[in-house]
Amino acid sequence: KAQYQRLVGKLIYLSHTRPDIAYAVNVVSQFMHVPRERHMQVVDKILQYLKSSPRKGLLFKREDMLTMKIYTDADYVGSIIDRKSTSRYCMFLRDGLVT
Repeated sequence: KAQYQRLVGKLIYLSHTRPDIAYAVNVVSQFMHVPRERHMQVVDKILQYLKSSPRKGLLFKREDMLTMKIYTDADYVGSIIDRKSTSRYCMFLRDGLVT
């Protein structure tokens, strides 16, 4: 369990510069409390993908003006079925969607 949590935590951090893995990392992070073997297999697949695509990611060029815009939205206890809250955000750097 500890290894799974550690790996997923690192993948969450990495997904900020690798948006191509963001969805998969979001899914595996939902099983942090009780990971099963199949969840660890998915984490291994994500790691294999990252190893096979080292040149992918975001490239930030150096410029004088660096602007960042962040938009957020939240729905507190919006799900009628399970009464869970959700929140989302978008971050733009120089008018390009980062996360």
